[in-house]
Parts: sequence; structure tokens; C-alpha cells
Amino acid sequence: MFQTLPIQRPAGEAGVASCPRGRDPGSAVPPGLLEPGMTWYDVLGALPGAEARKLEQKYQAKAALLRPELIAGAPPNVLTAVTRAQELLDTAWQVLGDPDGRKRYDEAAGLRRSGGGLGQPGTGPGGNAVGGLAALTGGLGPRSHRNRPGAAPDVRGLFFPVGLEVATRRGLRVRIVQLTEHPMAVAGLVVDQDPRPPAKPHRGDKLTVQVWHPPARSRW
Repeated sequence: MFQTLPIQRPAGEAGVASCPRGRDPGSAVPPGLLEPGMTWYDVLGALPGAEARKLEQKYQAKAALLRPELIAGAPPNVLTAVTRAQELLDTAWQVLGDPDGRKRYDEAAGLRRSGGGLGQPGTGPGGNAVGGLAALTGGLGPRSHRNRPGAAPDVRGLFFPVGLEVATRRGLRVRIVQLTEHPMAVAGLVVDQDPRPPAKPHRGDKLTVQVWHPPARSRW
């Protein structure tokens, strides 16, 4: 049912990513990286109105679960998911960690009125507010489109709470396959799924996800 995907690149040590020189963090969003209907705030598990310090804490906490010592010995499909997860987290921080880039993103995504306060929020993972207008490549999709039949959402590389919210928005029931026998008590990472895009499940269909956690360490 599930296939092992090739490793694109090894996941590096977690740390706060800085925006590459000359890149506009509010506009250069890699196409297809972010699932339609999500925001970079969702990836971090934060609210659009969160302070910069809170966003950095969210980034660091999630990136810490991808440290080399925690993923050492993990199978190739897990390492592939870790690579994608790190890319998502790094891009979220590149976009939101820069004050000017964050403002431009918020305005373009409908999260903030130009020159003013927050716009009308929707509902995101954990009660996060999300914008309702498509604005950035690979970013938000119209809110009215979220529950329409379409391709299965690609939740690989997302932490499970976010992946669950994305699947729920599409009206799918989620079945978990736990990959770690003795997992740490932290949010797991979605490694694979069935069906995969571009399959088009109907509302109420089941989405099976493989979830990996760093294994709990012995306290000897």
C-alpha cells in the first residue's frame, strides 16, 4: 500500500533559518510546498496575531523534533518526511520571521487589512485564524473551495495535528498507522498516506496516514 520515497536531501540540524539575501520573504513561496487552504501560521501552529517571539518559539519547538540525534537510524521514508517537514518549517519562519515580509504576507493572504488590523479570520488547526483569499503561489486557497471534492490533500511532512485539520476540512475520516512502537509523547510526523494525490476521495472517505514519532529514550 505504502511506498518508500527517495530521499531528496539529508535533513540538517534544526535552527532558526534566515531569509536568503535578496529574497523577499513575503512573496517567494515555493510552488506546491504549502497545501491549499493552509497558512504558514498553521505550519507553526500559531495565530496570525502572535508576537514574533512566540512564532520563533513555535518554530524552534517543532524543529527540535527533527534534530539529527532523534532521527538517527530512521528508515528512508521517515527521512524523506523529515526533509519536507524541515523545508516547511524553514519557509514558514523565512516568511513570518521578517517583520516587513510578514506584513506583506498577511495583507496578501487576507489576514490583515492594508495598513491596519487583522482581517476576518477563519478556523485553522488548534483554533488558528486563517485567511480566506488565495494570494501567494502555493499558499491559501479560497475558503469556499476547501470542502469541495478534489484531489486528496498531501499531508506528508506535516505534524499530525495540522495534517488532521487539513483532512477534516476536506471531509475525510483519518485512520492512523503508528510507526513507532515506543514513541515520545510529542506530536508525530505524517510519513505517508493512502490515498495519495491526485486521487479524489469523496467526502466521508477514509484517509490512512502513517505517523512517526521519535522513539522514547531509555533513562538508564
